[in-house]
Amino acid sequence: MGYDAACTIRFEGQTARGTAWLEHKDLVFRGSFRLAISLSEISDARAEADTLIVRFGGRRAELDIGAAAAARWAKRITNPPSRVDKLGIKAGMRVVFVNLQDDELKGEIERVGATVLTRTAVGADAVFVGAKTAKDLERLETVSAWLQPAGAAWVVRRKGDPVVSERASMAAGRKAGLVDVKVVSFSDTHTAEKYVIPVGKRASAARTSTRSPRTRGSRPSRDRT
Repeated sequence: MGYDAACTIRFEGQTARGTAWLEHKDLVFRGSFRLAISLSEISDARAEADTLIVRFGGRRAELDIGAAAAARWAKRITNPPSRVDKLGIKAGMRVVFVNLQDDELKGEIERVGATVLTRTAVGADAVFVGAKTAKDLERLETVSAWLQPAGAAWVVRRKGDPVVSERASMAAGRKAGLVDVKVVSFSDTHTAEKYVIPVGKRASAARTSTRSPRTRGSRPSRDRT
């Protein structure tokens, strides 16, 4: 279920129909007028029946988005998911960095009880691929062989990059035999696309996926592709 909904908004004496989006850092409405509310400015968000009510900067907006969506959006606004939540990292997972040096992310991963491996490994639960050039996207073909059947490869690229674009990323994923399932705002400057092994091919992937205890470690991995 996504965070977008056709709705009616009531705001400062105006009532309008349009579409609302709950984005990474903003709640946005577009209709006969546009309203963008920074989530950091929202002091209160709650659901009342079909309506999401938000207060920010002494103002109030009411969005009729349906009971289920109102409750879900209010919860997300008041208890936003962490980056590792959005990336699906959980305790016990084995993670590999490729062409990516990110000590902050490494710390976040380790704090939830997952391990950043010191080297590449077959059977990884998640592999993060830093893509600075179009050639970096070719690494997905190698990375796909390291994943455990339900694992994920994440392409981390600069937002708005005309060369390492979303289209180029998805084309590289398809070439590697993977399917794209999710896009996450990785940071203020970067986005990340998630790729997984198609369900129909996971049985064969399971037969070749093994775990090696020699690959465990606490230091971030270095690119060995």
